[in-house]
Amino acid sequence: MEKYKEAYTAWLEAPGIDEETKAELRAIEGDEKEIEDRFYCDLEFGTAGLRGIIGAGTNRMNKYVVRRATQGLSNYILKNAEPGRELSVAIAYDSRHFSKEFSDEAARTFAANGIRAYRFEDLRPTPELSFTIRQLHCIAGINVTASHNPSNYNGYKVYWEDGAQITPPHDSGIMAEVLAIEDLMTCKTMSREDAEKAGLYVTIGKEVDDAFIGCVEDTIVDKEMIRRMAEDITIVYTPLNGAGYNSVMRVMNDLGFKKVYTVPEQSVPDGDFPTCPYPNPEMPETFTLALKLAKEKDADIVLATDPDSDRLGMYVKNEADGEYVLFNGNMTASLLCEYILGSRKRRGTLPADGCVMKTIVSTDLMRAVASYWGCETIECLTGFKWMGREILRQEKEGNIRYQFGMEESYGCLIGTYARDKDAVSAVASLCEAAAYYKSQGKTLIDAMTDMYIKYGYYREHTKSVAFPGKEGKELMAALMEKLRAQTPTEIGGFKVLQKKDYQKDEVLDMATGKVTPTGLPKSNVLLYKLEDDAWICVRPSGTEPKVKFYFGIKGADPADAEEMVQNFVAFIDAWVG
Repeated sequence: MEKYKEAYTAWLEAPGIDEETKAELRAIEGDEKEIEDRFYCDLEFGTAGLRGIIGAGTNRMNKYVVRRATQGLSNYILKNAEPGRELSVAIAYDSRHFSKEFSDEAARTFAANGIRAYRFEDLRPTPELSFTIRQLHCIAGINVTASHNPSNYNGYKVYWEDGAQITPPHDSGIMAEVLAIEDLMTCKTMSREDAEKAGLYVTIGKEVDDAFIGCVEDTIVDKEMIRRMAEDITIVYTPLNGAGYNSVMRVMNDLGFKKVYTVPEQSVPDGDFPTCPYPNPEMPETFTLALKLAKEKDADIVLATDPDSDRLGMYVKNEADGEYVLFNGNMTASLLCEYILGSRKRRGTLPADGCVMKTIVSTDLMRAVASYWGCETIECLTGFKWMGREILRQEKEGNIRYQFGMEESYGCLIGTYARDKDAVSAVASLCEAAAYYKSQGKTLIDAMTDMYIKYGYYREHTKSVAFPGKEGKELMAALMEKLRAQTPTEIGGFKVLQKKDYQKDEVLDMATGKVTPTGLPKSNVLLYKLEDDAWICVRPSGTEPKVKFYFGIKGADPADAEEMVQNFVAFIDAWVG
């Protein structure tokens, strides 16, 4: 019998599997393809945790898989914690189906292992979870969320005591402990009532909220200017049926913004995401209702946060024709960085040794902005956990130089109170920037145009190639090996100057053949530095079955930049084929 059939039968016969789950499995009896997909492997516990389709089976998100992940994390904590330390974790969850139930399952498994679980009373944004870990001196934390994935997904993000998602050695160590659990029925659990009586299950809420919101509001540079412009700036905001509504609206009210309108259909938490089946603020169709409301209210800016409120998307009104223009993640973050560094410089609060951080696949416009304002640029691998690790290093050295950090996938972090991207503070700061520029007679489009004139016409693009199904991983691996073995001398009409292979920790100088280290942790990523400040990067997605191609160019003008982008897209199509 095939292994996946054995696993399917074992779940049907296991006394520890509840009847509702067994009924779901009986309903697919005879559907070999569905049974195979659910049981051909265990849902992979990756470098940040779990993410997958909700349902019964080893390759699905369900309470048994959550228990296993939590038991493995508990085992790692118990083996690696300092002797005598009081052990606790923080737990948050978003609006997705079963997020509340999965977070409760995790809390009861932690409690059964003698680890106190601080669980939020209701859904909260991801950045608040990051903040809470540090605020309550927890050794770890989890957030039950699938970020911006479709409604049939859920996930389990793992954080360490610094408030950042897990990095080496914790990621591989926790992964090993999870994989070591072969029998799901051996995972510990206990009733919530008994856990609460033992002081191992603690519900948290307002006190932590107040502290988090206070830190977010402290990132605002000019509160007085906001009060002066409060009646003049009109804002539309949507949380996309996720966790952002309460936090964002509280901050906006506290700061004094008067004209903030929310999309009614998307303001109530709803795991079905009925008006935007793919609740991703990177996608224009997500903004359909928000843009309709924006035109009714004549809004200056339109903002959307994803379900766990760590990513932010934005449209800005073009005064010339009344239409709304989408800003991508690189544009939004660069604009925000320019405003924050410039404002701090004018107020004398920008340190002489300040730094900004960006991922290797994010715009080089950030580097130009940082240099202009006298800040160093530090590059990290993709994912805010690497920026969190760099902030921790600065913290240990007693000199946090961090001013701003961003990644192209619509995420940024302004303060160091959290160690993950924060769309709550990004909403507030972008509204502050919009108010400031409006006080100068400008829109955010005008401000972005000024930046291009000042620094150059930077353009970036991401192209993804999907590899779904059982064979997907093998095909992705084969593509990466093919690209490693065949280094082009020219890409998109640009000469290749360097090839960076982060998996091998090698930087190859194409002219001299000299090889040097990358200086960053090993990762399955290839990056090519090209002439004229162009670059292209290839990496498998950490959360979805796809390989991503990122590239950036610097044009002489908008038309020149767009032509370069199209040349790169055509090259990638031929390259992959």
